[in-house]
Amino acid sequence: MKIGFIGLGNMADAMIGGMLKKELVKPKDIIGSAKTQATMARCREKYGIETAESNAAAAAAADILFLAVKPAFFSEVIAQIKEVVRPQTLIISIAAGKTMAWIEEAFGRKIKLLRCMLNTPALVLEGCTAYVRGELVSDAEMEKAKRLLSAFGTVWEVPESMMDAVVGVSGSSPAYVFLFIEAMADAAVLAGMPRKQAYAMAAQSVLGSAKMVLETGLHPGELKDMVCSPGGTTIEAVKVLEEGAMRATIMKAMEACIEKSKRL
Repeated sequence: MKIGFIGLGNMADAMIGGMLKKELVKPKDIIGSAKTQATMARCREKYGIETAESNAAAAAAADILFLAVKPAFFSEVIAQIKEVVRPQTLIISIAAGKTMAWIEEAFGRKIKLLRCMLNTPALVLEGCTAYVRGELVSDAEMEKAKRLLSAFGTVWEVPESMMDAVVGVSGSSPAYVFLFIEAMADAAVLAGMPRKQAYAMAAQSVLGSAKMVLETGLHPGELKDMVCSPGGTTIEAVKVLEEGAMRATIMKAMEACIEKSKRL
């Protein structure tokens, strides 16, 4: 089985790294192409994969083909590869905003297609990937794809109508979390803590809190109440966050993100 990548940027790097680390494939099983020779050389040297002289060559060789370029380049890339992609090739798109119907119209025919949305924690094998399954994808092909996608995090099937919501809650949300970590660290620095230690402690607190949600099964509100002692320091901080409409602001930000995704 040959795995092809068109685009070898950060997300492709994360996917390739995860697949190789989990030993799902070997370097010789992967072929990739990118816009620049420097990008291809970097990925070839880092992972030992094969690189192609063109997008069309990578597409023609692939049994499973990841389209890992930015949405703005999709029309250009599909025009280059649509005549050489074999009918049995499974195509996996990771572009925000490009629907199944749009992609198939660009190919000019029905194809075996998965539409996916990853997020950047895939770079540390803690990603969250949602996918929409095309009607031509068999159960066996779906299992192969899920094994590859699970190499760098969790995998969730969603209806395509929910894909823009996925962008808000998963695809873009690491940026909101990074802002939160930065703000907590800045406050600790203001109180006299060295910055490096402040970032580490803030990040570990977010990591541990997320793990509690996932592993205890308790409602986030219940976990919050466990920290808020009567008359204590935590409830004082929560009061200030509520006065600043923290939850409403986050919801508004996500709504803006979702609406932007719909317009792509």
